Amino acid sequence: MKLVTYGTGKGDSRLGALIGGDAVLDLAQASGGKPAFASMQALIDAGADALAQAKKLAASAPRDAVSPLSSVKLAAPLPRPVRMRDCSLFLEHMEAGLNKIARQTADADPDPEAKYAELTGEGGRFRFNPLLKQRVIYYNCDTLAFSGPDDEIVWPSDSTWMDYELEWACVIGKPGQDVTPEKARAHIFGYTIFNDWSARDTQLAVMECNLGPGAGKDFALSNGIGPCIATADEFDDPYKLTMTARVNGEEWSRGTTGSMHHSFEDAVAEFSRDRSLVPGEMIGSGTVLGGCGLELGRQLSDGDVVELEIDGIGILRNKVVRRH
Repeated sequence: MKLVTYGTGKGDSRLGALIGGDAVLDLAQASGGKPAFASMQALIDAGADALAQAKKLAASAPRDAVSPLSSVKLAAPLPRPVRMRDCSLFLEHMEAGLNKIARQTADADPDPEAKYAELTGEGGRFRFNPLLKQRVIYYNCDTLAFSGPDDEIVWPSDSTWMDYELEWACVIGKPGQDVTPEKARAHIFGYTIFNDWSARDTQLAVMECNLGPGAGKDFALSNGIGPCIATADEFDDPYKLTMTARVNGEEWSRGTTGSMHHSFEDAVAEFSRDRSLVPGEMIGSGTVLGGCGLELGRQLSDGDVVELEIDGIGILRNKVVRRH
């Protein structure tokens, strides 16, 4: 089942299930106004029985609760997660990105090769740290800065280097503590596409302080998710999904969820150690190899339309615009 949050143009926010690819079912209306269907977070909190009821409602799809998809506006499916951590699960991207930044930095030095060796060697600022292979490294996202399908992403006024990041994320549905990797998948409610929008020039400047990406990934609407949350039972194997990114219809990136070094289950196990998972929290994957302009040596321009697509989830589409 593919679950969405949407509005009808009246300032409302509704929980829906996609029907047949071109319609949406208002789950609250179809259920007679049950509180479990008041929002995506309410459904997640209500647990397995409510999700099973949602599937039954989607299967019967009462006609008076169905609207054409073209008549509604999809929003971020989970507009304000209780918590989100974006991780480095695709390590190939991390290594390629660090090398790219180091090379660009070294090219401005009188001795580029010596500078590159310094930057990527032992103790260098852009060295690929072996700890990345041993642990799930992450940073916390701003849960007030989420965007959804077809939202315009307005670039920060102090940035000129716009970039997308082709990622996905899992949504936690069941609480737990000290969860083993073998039992972790039972705690995953579903999956969504994640565009980790990045102001690269700001990010690289802030990273000089060795305190993370900072303002380069922390601006209005910088965390894009959608178009839906596809429930976990939609996938026989979630690690066999093709991921693509297109800019103005041209394919820029292609990868697969199967290239993750750490799985979401690894992250669930690590994050639940000595503390509790929270229903409605999200875990971002990090960027697939080749999944951003930085790696490709390309930059977005004012007015570009970026589409991220993942098999079984859909297409997350946004336009980027400069602040004038």
